[in-house]
Amino acid sequence: MAATKPLKIVLFLGTVRENRLGLRVAKFMQNYLVKTGHDVDFMDAQELDLPLLKKPLHFYRDQSEAPPLLVDLGQRVKTADGYVMVSGEYNHSIPPALSNLLDYFPGSSFSYKPSAIVCYSPGQYGGMRAAIQLRALLGEIGCLSVSNIFGIPQANKSLDEEGNPQNDHMESGAKRLITQLDWHAHAMRNHRESVGIPK
Repeated sequence: MAATKPLKIVLFLGTVRENRLGLRVAKFMQNYLVKTGHDVDFMDAQELDLPLLKKPLHFYRDQSEAPPLLVDLGQRVKTADGYVMVSGEYNHSIPPALSNLLDYFPGSSFSYKPSAIVCYSPGQYGGMRAAIQLRALLGEIGCLSVSNIFGIPQANKSLDEEGNPQNDHMESGAKRLITQLDWHAHAMRNHRESVGIPK
């Protein structure tokens, strides 16, 4: 049997708050995905520093007139096999930087691919209130989230600044989530390649 090409996963980090814990979580997930054989493309809202959305990529009728960075990001999103969303919780909701980043691209870029949610907080709920809202958003743009949500309470104690896990929960939680994501991503990729997507 021929070897299966690695899944291309875009890892989104959608927090830009001062002293953010999200970078620890994103580093951990990036390391885990690489270790388990994925092709990982990390998109950090803070590093990309896209302005508050006024004109998304799909509003440019002539793509040559769009900012080159936006065209490049759009292609990377479109060619992914799945997505991992790392989300904090701002006022019990989705961080605006995350929704702002996702809204730059049309739903068709995400469609018929799975997503996985990793949420966190320094408190006991692990960002779950934001995750539930994020699940609705991901469904609307076409990348349904897998049933498992990887919630990380007390993220400041669960990971060090380099994203190294400080307890067994981190590895086992990531494994449950990514095992589900992989199953769906392989199935959807195989179906896209064999029959295409609905017109």
